[in-house]
Amino acid sequence: MGELKMVFITYNQAYHPLILRALRHNNLKGYSSWDQVQGRGSYDGEPHLGDHAWPVLNQAMAVVCPKEAIEGLFADLRKLDNDAPEQGLRAFVMPVEQTFR
Repeated sequence: MGELKMVFITYNQAYHPLILRALRHNNLKGYSSWDQVQGRGSYDGEPHLGDHAWPVLNQAMAVVCPKEAIEGLFADLRKLDNDAPEQGLRAFVMPVEQTFR
């Protein structure tokens, strides 16, 4: 396998099935996800805090994948975000220096 990257994705919890579909579409199987993640975007949109004022929550996911898979995954994620930007979807790419199994 070539160079690996980690994609960290945060998204409105309602997007979880759509994020999984984007992974499948790009032949990515492995991920770790977290439920009930609170957050607030740095530009616009409403906070997702899970409280009485801001009841929506996020989820987060980490996907380690080949560098070559990022372009396709990001294209799918951008389409989701462009369709409903107020929902909140962000993705960040980080280097993976070592792995073990």
